[in-house]
Amino acid sequence: MTRSTQTQSLMSKETEETAAVVSRQLKANRNIIEELSLELRSRNIRFIATCARGSSDHACAFAKYLLGINLGLPVVSYAPSIATLYGQSLKMKDCLFLAISQSGRSPDLVQATQNAKDQGAFVVCICNDAASPLVALSDYYLPLHAGPEKSVAATKSYIASLTALLQLSAVWGYDSGLLPALDRLPDQLDRGLRNDWSEPQELFSSADNLFTVGRGPGFGIALEAALKFKETAYIHAEAFSAAEVKHGPMSLVADGYPVLIFRQRDQSWDSVGQLSTNFREMGGAVFTVQEGEGGKGILPIETNIHPFCQLPVMIQSFYIMAEKITALRGLNPDSPRNLKKVTETV
Repeated sequence: MTRSTQTQSLMSKETEETAAVVSRQLKANRNIIEELSLELRSRNIRFIATCARGSSDHACAFAKYLLGINLGLPVVSYAPSIATLYGQSLKMKDCLFLAISQSGRSPDLVQATQNAKDQGAFVVCICNDAASPLVALSDYYLPLHAGPEKSVAATKSYIASLTALLQLSAVWGYDSGLLPALDRLPDQLDRGLRNDWSEPQELFSSADNLFTVGRGPGFGIALEAALKFKETAYIHAEAFSAAEVKHGPMSLVADGYPVLIFRQRDQSWDSVGQLSTNFREMGGAVFTVQEGEGGKGILPIETNIHPFCQLPVMIQSFYIMAEKITALRGLNPDSPRNLKKVTETV
């Protein structure tokens, strides 16, 4: 059930639009992704370079694992400052350069993409603005179809970026299991709006510091959750891979230290579950997002969702929770201090 539009934040309203956005996007992009996949198969693509900022870069972190797992290609993060500040051109022959941006207007992304194209990269842009300079540079453009997004905190556009990557991966990689799973995703997102994640809200709303944790493609979701905690609720949240958090940071987990873990049912299931147990034994206040029934310390999503598709559902439910935590802290998620919707980095 949604709240009255008179009191509902833009962040919450736009999160609730996600299922409709994803449904529209999957249908509208099907033909262009089929065409793009044929083009990519005809090329000798040897590696993928992603280029993005903010939430879009967290979609790239998701892509690093998704495309590496499904396609067997190295996926690296391209640092725009190499071109924009240091004036260096990288060798980009046989590279798919994947630029992701909500607005497509940040000067550093545009300049970096031009540089990569000049050096031989094949450019694909995932963006919400067809009239942007970034789209104008691309060889192929995958629109997000998210419609206007007025909230400073990106929600539906981030999930739409994940969906574009999932659809591209499924078609390009002949993933017969993921394609039908994507058809079910809009309904799963719609039901996910009603997940009960109330248990940790009071604790998180009084926290100054916390960890978010994920593994594999779930790490990109953990990065995005940490950013939203910072930009809307002013909570210092750090994101870690479930493997990396053992190398030093876990020493902070004691005496009720809050930890939010994203646990999708794939090859990481057992190791992430063991980490949750370890953190609880250390005295951490651990909340694990996973499929199945709720219970103490469990933030549930429905079962029988494809492991890759679990992650958009998880982050959507997180957005709903983060907006409520922000309100509990007496803050407006639509007016974060020092921020604006389009950030132009040079």
